[in-house]
Amino acid sequence: MADRKGGSGFLVHTIVVAIAVWVATQVVSGVSASGPVPLLIMAVVLGLVNAIIRPVMVLLTLPLTVITLGLFYLVVNGVAFALAAALVPGFYVAGLWAAILAGIVVSIVSWLVGLITG
Repeated sequence: MADRKGGSGFLVHTIVVAIAVWVATQVVSGVSASGPVPLLIMAVVLGLVNAIIRPVMVLLTLPLTVITLGLFYLVVNGVAFALAAALVPGFYVAGLWAAILAGIVVSIVSWLVGLITG
């Protein structure tokens, strides 16, 4: 039973992720966007990477994630963020550490905005 119909759920999610990515550009040194359009494109591309590529990465790195008690999952999120950033013109990530931190920030901000907006 979904309370959102059609593309409005996708639009809301994209805006929430774009806000979270913007916060990451403000908080994480080494992450930047040249304007609002790259932020929106990054939100869409990040959603696609998280839906298509990240599950494969999670599956392939599961033994390492178990050995590190889940900490390697942060690296997987960072790699997914860096991959999405590499595909978006006008969006820049300085390195893996910046991508890992930005992934953490995006996750936390998305979760908080989701709590507030329902």
